Amino acid sequence: MRGLFSKTLSVVLVGGMTWCALGQASAPQKPEAKKPAADAMEFEDAPQMKVAGVTDWTAVGGHGSDATLRTSESLASATAGLKGASAGSGAGEAYRLAGERDEAKGDPLTAVRELEKAATVEPSEANLFAWGSELLVHRAVWQAETVFRKGAAAYPRSVRMQAGLGTALFAGARYDEAAERLCAASDLDTADVVPYEFLGKVQMAAPGVLACAEARLARFVKMRPESAEASYLYAMALLKAGDARAEGMFKQAVRLDPKCAEAELQLGVMAAGRKDLAEAIVLYKQAIAAEPGLADAYYRLAVAYDRLGKAEEAKAAFAEHDRVKREQAAATEKERRSVKQFLFAKDGAVGVQ
Repeated sequence: MRGLFSKTLSVVLVGGMTWCALGQASAPQKPEAKKPAADAMEFEDAPQMKVAGVTDWTAVGGHGSDATLRTSESLASATAGLKGASAGSGAGEAYRLAGERDEAKGDPLTAVRELEKAATVEPSEANLFAWGSELLVHRAVWQAETVFRKGAAAYPRSVRMQAGLGTALFAGARYDEAAERLCAASDLDTADVVPYEFLGKVQMAAPGVLACAEARLARFVKMRPESAEASYLYAMALLKAGDARAEGMFKQAVRLDPKCAEAELQLGVMAAGRKDLAEAIVLYKQAIAAEPGLADAYYRLAVAYDRLGKAEEAKAAFAEHDRVKREQAAATEKERRSVKQFLFAKDGAVGVQ
């Protein structure tokens, strides 16, 4: 599901992706060979879909509790099963499999209709989640919220249902409510990193401080002390709250991952705030070296050069900033156009644009 949520976030969030590794300082742990709990978030969508800026949101993967792309044989079998299935004999799963097939074929309109049928005849956690996710991926924000609310009420212990509702609320710019749901998701399974990651991104996008975010992100750091991303997200929450500990956390993120460009950028901003422009320039350049697409680093570098009277360097940095912004705007527009948007008529009919 991580790929699915990343795709969803990219439709509603432009920028804001952290350029830090989740576990830069430690070798990956070999997962235990056990079946995931029914309400646990799964990360089996293939291919991984990331965000614009949020390294996606364009490849299409399967959706659902066991969302992997099936072979053509199993898809054909699922479709055949629809013909004779009744509400009590696996119709829900069959409809869901058909919806996954249609989405994989690039037919989201048919897919969402199949997923709605699945959730109607069999309102299981998996079917409701798949339906809500499909709506959200295609920007039917309010409809997705309704589905996820129903799912969260029916399955209050489902981490991904709470996170899905939080994502839908975030898509509607309801940051405080989104944070509450993501915080609740993180409390249901404190070891699951996904709610923390998205909570951190919501905190960065929100205009103010989110009441529950700081404590959960502090827990994320304690849980994943090797994670540069955890340190960075917590640092951003501290920074928004005006907490002086933010600088130390940004430095920790860079120690864990020298390519954590966003943390380098924030350290440069802090140096500039102390009027140490020489140090700020070094940090901005390090951020750009780690992530050449970080437009704000070019802009701040240009400003620092300008204040030091280095007109030519400032002009070159401003030009690079403008180039990167143009490229990002074009990529974002292309990416948004690649995701068909559902349109709902007053009679409930669904179309796409």
